[in-house]
Amino acid sequence: MGHGFSTKGADGGPADHVSVPSNPAPHIPVLLAEVLAALGAEAGGDFLDGTFGAGGYTRAILGANPANRVLALDRDPNAIAGGQALVAEGSGRLVLAETEFSCMEDAAREAGFGAFDGIVLDIGVSSMQLDQALRGFSFRQDGPLDMRMAAEGESAADIVNHASETRIADILYHYGEERLSRLIARAIVTDRKAKPFETTRQLADLIGRIVRTRPGDIHPATRSFQALRIAVNDELGELARALHAAERLLKPGGRLAVVSFHSLEDRMVKVFFAARSGRGGGSRYAPVQAAPVTSFRIEGKWPVTAGEAELAANPRARSAKLRAAIRTETAPGDEETSVFALASLPDERASASRAKKGRGRR
Repeated sequence: MGHGFSTKGADGGPADHVSVPSNPAPHIPVLLAEVLAALGAEAGGDFLDGTFGAGGYTRAILGANPANRVLALDRDPNAIAGGQALVAEGSGRLVLAETEFSCMEDAAREAGFGAFDGIVLDIGVSSMQLDQALRGFSFRQDGPLDMRMAAEGESAADIVNHASETRIADILYHYGEERLSRLIARAIVTDRKAKPFETTRQLADLIGRIVRTRPGDIHPATRSFQALRIAVNDELGELARALHAAERLLKPGGRLAVVSFHSLEDRMVKVFFAARSGRGGGSRYAPVQAAPVTSFRIEGKWPVTAGEAELAANPRARSAKLRAAIRTETAPGDEETSVFALASLPDERASASRAKKGRGRR
């Protein structure tokens, strides 16, 4: 499964024929050539990069065609500050906005963009966030137990120190696929009575006592840290909302490309595209529609994964999967309940179901 390692940047460079502005960003963008091809960036147009990060995809899109314009979003104020040099280089072709990608419609309206020719979403935490100990994303460096992509809201420490044992266990199991979630949650609740969790090292050490690994295995805290990060930033809910927003913003013939690193994120994208291309077979969360909304068309084989050369240069690309589809002229459909269900914890699904039944009885 993926670990949310989204490595956005530009020092890996795009294909030889693409002219990229100078002063590249310091990280390697995953599946860059494949993403540019999926977007049709060489043909020119207006594009939206929903996860700007270090600017790798945005820089390459700007370099693919001198007529290209990009609206790039990021909820991380550090990413927006770091991208100002690229804004200056873009000479009016790049607009940066500090916001969640689920709010792309508002951002587009405020920036004066209409419909887009291509939208790219690179899901997960960027390598520059992982590399900053003070952000609290990484178990390999000691830092405050934070994990917030934006500088507001509930932190990982808030969840670990105040959430119920059941909620912690559900987060670790459903968002991290951690088999020992209940043992870890029980240990967290026990240990926090004596001393609250404040640092990444504290939590990683506790998990290391419970999750046994063999040489070559991933770090024992990998799944739990991933799960907490997803919960803190509502990453799956953001993804579900962003997929529907992108559907509404794309022109007919426009392309949506999504790079994911975590199996549940990839499943959500797969379910959304399947449903919107007429390939969906319904789900346990929603009845089968008599006439499916075919707002996307899928071409070629997917998911696309990194080749041997890219894996050798960037091992973090090992879990990356690219899925892309082309917008048809069919009007956007109602929200896909199955996609939002995948983004929710079991108790949240049950609460939503009870509320729906309650409204039906009124």
